[in-house]
Amino acid sequence: MEQAQDRAGTGGRDAPGPGDGRDGRTGTALELLVHGVGGTTPAEMLDDPRTVRMTGDHIAAVFRRAEDADAETRPEDYRGRPVPEAYVWCNLTSGNGSRALWLLLLPFMVVNLAHWMRPSTHGRIRTVRLYGLLVRLAGLTLTVLLVAAACEVAIDLLAWQCAGTRACAERHSWLGFLSPVMSDGGWWSAPGRRLALAAVVPAALTGLLWYLSLRTWRAYESQQPMDRTLEPEKDPSRTALGRPGFWYGRRLVARLRAAHTAAGLLTVAAAVGEPAARFDRRPGGPALLDVLGWLLPAALATGTAAVVAVVCRRGRSENHLDRQLDQHLVRRLPLAALALLALVLVYGGWARPAWTSAGRLPGDMTFGGIALVQGLLVIALAVVAHLLHRGLPDARAAIRGLGGPAVAMLACALGGVMSGGVAQRVSDWLDGNGTSIDGPPVLLTWQASVIPPLLVVVLLLGAALARHTWRLARAERAVVEGDHPGEAGDPGRTRRIAFTRAAATLTDRAPLLVAVTSAATLLAGAGALVGALTTDRVPADAARGTYAFVHGAAQTAQALGSWLIGFGFVLFVTWGRRAYKDASARRTIGILWDVGTFWPRAAHPFAPPCYAERAVPDLTWRMATWTRATGGRLVISGHSQGSVLAAAAAWQLEPSARKRVALLTYGSPLERLYGRWFPAHFGPAALASLHEEVDCWRNLYRRTDPIGGPMRLPGDCGPAVDRAPLKDPLTYGRTELHPLPAPILGHSDYQADPAFAEERQRLLARLRPEVPAPRHTAGPEPVPAADDGPEAC
Repeated sequence: MEQAQDRAGTGGRDAPGPGDGRDGRTGTALELLVHGVGGTTPAEMLDDPRTVRMTGDHIAAVFRRAEDADAETRPEDYRGRPVPEAYVWCNLTSGNGSRALWLLLLPFMVVNLAHWMRPSTHGRIRTVRLYGLLVRLAGLTLTVLLVAAACEVAIDLLAWQCAGTRACAERHSWLGFLSPVMSDGGWWSAPGRRLALAAVVPAALTGLLWYLSLRTWRAYESQQPMDRTLEPEKDPSRTALGRPGFWYGRRLVARLRAAHTAAGLLTVAAAVGEPAARFDRRPGGPALLDVLGWLLPAALATGTAAVVAVVCRRGRSENHLDRQLDQHLVRRLPLAALALLALVLVYGGWARPAWTSAGRLPGDMTFGGIALVQGLLVIALAVVAHLLHRGLPDARAAIRGLGGPAVAMLACALGGVMSGGVAQRVSDWLDGNGTSIDGPPVLLTWQASVIPPLLVVVLLLGAALARHTWRLARAERAVVEGDHPGEAGDPGRTRRIAFTRAAATLTDRAPLLVAVTSAATLLAGAGALVGALTTDRVPADAARGTYAFVHGAAQTAQALGSWLIGFGFVLFVTWGRRAYKDASARRTIGILWDVGTFWPRAAHPFAPPCYAERAVPDLTWRMATWTRATGGRLVISGHSQGSVLAAAAAWQLEPSARKRVALLTYGSPLERLYGRWFPAHFGPAALASLHEEVDCWRNLYRRTDPIGGPMRLPGDCGPAVDRAPLKDPLTYGRTELHPLPAPILGHSDYQADPAFAEERQRLLARLRPEVPAPRHTAGPEPVPAADDGPEAC
């Protein structure tokens, strides 16, 4: 993109701006191209190395070919063709190398997705709010889990266990000033002061998360959508994506940021203050410290209640553009938690000559409490989701409406694996011979031990899916041969085409994989929690005295689980480090973010930023200004994830402007992924309303495409929107036009198919300046489509 901007020179600034009104409503047609996952360059989208940035910045911008920069002043040159523009937004997700560090926020992103997977329903406002509340509480537990893991590493393993054990402190000499033996009773060697100093690490982590959330919001999500009034009687859109405030969640993000920051600081305060308070509450200690030991839990409980109350407050305000903030709450809650933490550090560092560190830090069942709360929240969320789905059943909804609870369970599992992985690796690093320190809490070892059985379940399911795909590919060979009658048979090419088609269907089986993995994770997590609570020993020790097979299986699971969780953590860090240096790997991570960060941060403020809160207003403003300046004739053309952005932007237009826009989607996941996993926002009713509200909508897809698919609208709407599946490859054998074998395109290069130009011309022929074409009458000089059947649109 930067090279394209350099080539633009000053031409873009001197040329008439797009939609500035100087064309005098000439009726020039515009084709606005929006790329998909992974991103591309303006030169590739416009098929011209000379491009000009018309509007936007280095993050997201609209480009034209240099020769089209002043197209509005030369309408006679564009009578038979549109002016192509490219909206390039790839830097929103895969820009500089620091984006790779967002991998660390993966559990937060996943739980945020669960918020938007609510089943569709009519009414039931209280049940819908309860669903959102449960997801927000699950997100809060993930923040506490992350900070608790940092406390476990810094406060328990380093400051309490290793620094308090002579063998471990001698092995790591840089901890000598914290060791009572090596420092000869130095000032920092007192247990409370060691804990207070180590608390800087989790407190700094909490501050970093707060800073990143604030900074990314300002950089990505502070773009205000077009200010308009919602008129339900004039706006028939049946999805929340059409509400004026949907893409501007400033108040909720600020509120949750304050609550989660305070929760992190309170977690650090509890990790430092609770061991000191337990020591002070023993009989015979100073009266002042004894009183403070009782006041501390009360203060922490009060702060926790305040945090939970903030999170439980009503969520997003979408019916209007809410520019206000909860000033007192946002500013004072984190400051109050920070002040309490400072007081706790002073209290914990008070001299206690009789206090010594031994074993694990008191209160190590914190992780058990977090796991229990998370499991109960997921179960409650599943009950609520089932009630919503039963009220308005949707046969296409993933996991029968339970997609949100399943994904929330996976988010909690990811958080547990990442937290346990860090603790296990640091413990192994500190305790070289495995005898000097007790290591992390018992529950973390149990959780690591259930990973091998989970992997066995996933591998068996993967094998079943692979077998099904292989059988489907064999059956598909006859279909491929039937699609190309009269062609000389090529068994190898037939097998490749058939396998590509069969592999593309794996996307439709993702709900099964998620459902089985989530259910197995819930059961395994419950078993690990029960085992840790009832035995208070690691699995290998708890199985001693049982059958030899059971003891051997427990030992194997514990050793293998510890190795796997450590290997996974190292692989995770290595992948992030490679992506930091390698642009191609960074783009792969960007593809993950294209899907995962489309939605606003409604459940977790520390999730990666929502790029759509920048991209959707960009597209809405561009379409609205063009239709006002020219009277219409705009086709927004979206590929893959770009089609989702195009649909969201169309919903944000005024109803009158929406009817002057045509939509062309290709390789689109609107129904196949978003419609199934996010039925409340992209379900059948929402997609049908989009078809009714725009002037015309045409959708292209291939059977070899693992992402794109048909819209499956009911009745006559289906053929009106979906074209018959495109041929892929374009030719089976060698022809005069294709003397070399045509490639299997799958999800890419839809514009190479002649059907693309045909459908684009059809849409342009329907559109007229000033007044939209009637919905069920053909435009001037209609372009026939031989394989379409019923009249499109």
